[in-house]
Amino acid sequence: MSSTLGVCVRKIGVFIMLIGVLAACSNTNWREASREPAGLAVNPAITKDAVIEFYAADAFSWRGWFAVHTWIAVKPENATEYTVYEVVGWRVKQGLPALKQYQTTTPDRYWYGAKPDKVLSIQGDKAKQLIPEVTAAINRYPWANEYTLFPGPNSNTFPQWVGLQVPELELELPFRAIGSGYAD
Repeated sequence: MSSTLGVCVRKIGVFIMLIGVLAACSNTNWREASREPAGLAVNPAITKDAVIEFYAADAFSWRGWFAVHTWIAVKPENATEYTVYEVVGWRVKQGLPALKQYQTTTPDRYWYGAKPDKVLSIQGDKAKQLIPEVTAAINRYPWANEYTLFPGPNSNTFPQWVGLQVPELELELPFRAIGSGYAD
């Protein structure tokens, strides 16, 4: 009986510790989370070449323990800004398309407190040649108005789908890009 009780106490202790760690490490206030640039992007004021970049950062809050959020940034030759494309679930809840695009000089901003990693960067002539194909694929994205956390379509389905449409990108998303398999 005492060994069974000891196992139960240990299991309860591990459970309580896990809850404490999740509560302590999860950022629940998105309004205060950093959205500063990470300093990874090619500066469009200096680099006149065409650029295509894919980024991934830990998903917001507790989801970041398991998954990343991914997005695409495109800068045509001589452009002074990037166009960033990403799929965001809360937009659908507001009656907006999940696929969002915006102009910025800093496409490498922290994703609500999580520093991004650059997954892929293509510059120069190859980027110049691929940007029309990437843009055309983005415009054909079949789930632009949909978002489902799991199994997808979600923020990771989108860049994976673009990568499949433009195999010359040779895109390999991180293992934690949950939902990327929805596009296969």
